[in-house]
Amino acid sequence: MLYKKISVEVIVVADEAEAVVAELNAALDGLEASHTLFGGGIETVAFEHPGKRRRSALAHTIAAGETVAGALKTARAGMTVALRAVI
Repeated sequence: MLYKKISVEVIVVADEAEAVVAELNAALDGLEASHTLFGGGIETVAFEHPGKRRRSALAHTIAAGETVAGALKTARAGMTVALRAVI
């Protein structure tokens, strides 16, 4: 039988690590109900990041969405003013 090993690395703030591990374990339990899982486990390693904290891809996406939403609100307000001026 052919198997594949799936490795996932997640980096979180140390204060949130226990909660994240608990949620990951719950997710694995849910997967185990519908899939055959062998072995595995969650390993945590503490380390200190030497530089400035960078934003994740998700944070960049959220920020971009907020920027677009802000631009749309500004454009809508401008169109409302222009429409009122024409009427």
